[in-house]
Amino acid sequence: MATKNRTKVLTEILNIEGIKVISQSQQPGIGIMLQVDSISKESHCHRCGTKSHRLHQNHRYVVKDLSWGEKPVFLEINRRQFKCKKCGKPFSEKLDFVINRRTYTKRLAAQTIQEVLKSDIHSVAKKGVVTTEEIERMLEDASLQLSSKPSALKKLGIDEIALIKGQGNYCAVLIDLETSKLITIIPGRTQVDIKKVLISWGTEVLEQIEEVSIDLWIGYKTLVMDLMPNVQVVADRFHVRVQVNKELDTQKKREKRQARNLEKTTKLRSKKAECQQFLEGLNKSKYCLLKNEQDLTEQQKIKLMQVKNVCPTLKIMHELKEDFRQIFEETTNWLKALFELGQWHQRAKKYFPYSGNTIIHWLDEIIAYFDNRTTSGVVEGINNKLKLIKRSAYGFRNFDNYKNRCLLSWHFNC
Repeated sequence: MATKNRTKVLTEILNIEGIKVISQSQQPGIGIMLQVDSISKESHCHRCGTKSHRLHQNHRYVVKDLSWGEKPVFLEINRRQFKCKKCGKPFSEKLDFVINRRTYTKRLAAQTIQEVLKSDIHSVAKKGVVTTEEIERMLEDASLQLSSKPSALKKLGIDEIALIKGQGNYCAVLIDLETSKLITIIPGRTQVDIKKVLISWGTEVLEQIEEVSIDLWIGYKTLVMDLMPNVQVVADRFHVRVQVNKELDTQKKREKRQARNLEKTTKLRSKKAECQQFLEGLNKSKYCLLKNEQDLTEQQKIKLMQVKNVCPTLKIMHELKEDFRQIFEETTNWLKALFELGQWHQRAKKYFPYSGNTIIHWLDEIIAYFDNRTTSGVVEGINNKLKLIKRSAYGFRNFDNYKNRCLLSWHFNC
């Protein structure tokens, strides 16, 4: 009687639907071993659906389950084989709490994945509950449950992230801009790499996409226009502004280089002093020039005034940069934006020739931003998270494991 009450209590503690504990033992140096059985005396044939209670044979094996406190828990389960009355063939019963051919329960896998998403594979494996190989298998199984193609996708963002910084090893990142969720990561950024994934989504998905925000690479534009008949390509505003900022920063470096050369070659003491004053004004001025003026600290505002006082060219370019930013932040319709960008280009083409050419070549895509103000701004936050995962991903031994880890960070629900 005492044994029966004990197994009943253990069954309640175990709390797996349709399963009862029939015995319990302590294994020194290992943990708690629970022998369990299914409550039901029958099962359904997976071929024809016929219910059967004719037991063919027992098949017992051990799986890991959630620990009880500091004690690891192992379940000796019995995946019974039944003989189907209709087919006449044996079949194994389905156990909802464990995947076939896995050495752990589903709930242990769910808990482990949550721990990995907050940490990394090696840190979780060091706890000794599951191995590195088991964790990788858990991630793979969970990723298979994710949809291979997006649903109700209207606004797509395409960007890239460096897998190994400085080595030209990039992967493409596809994002749902409406939900701010990662769709997938592609191990490459060529047209061929991305086209293969987009085609796998099917024409139904591609035809419902209305806008695609891209950086200023013609390859993305060509690919999108070829595959998506109803799409409006939008040049991402942040990538457009990056062009202006790069040109401003390049001019600052040019001014400093010219001043240093003059300081070295001139023999006039007054000219040397003038060059030194100029260089002092431009020293550590990158962020006060490139940062949004409204966001500058008091110290940065003082530095900006020094730059403008010593270098009239940078003064004009900084003001043009701010005017350009204001167009994107304050203009509410495409016609007004077209007019203001045209005026800006006339004033700025002497100082920003490269950016001016970019605006001319990408004018339709830049103006398209002002229709719905679609931008890949969320991509920066997503890419930062991907980089954080990459830094902690030394436990991921190949790209697929890294990809699974990233996708599960946005889509995994235990």
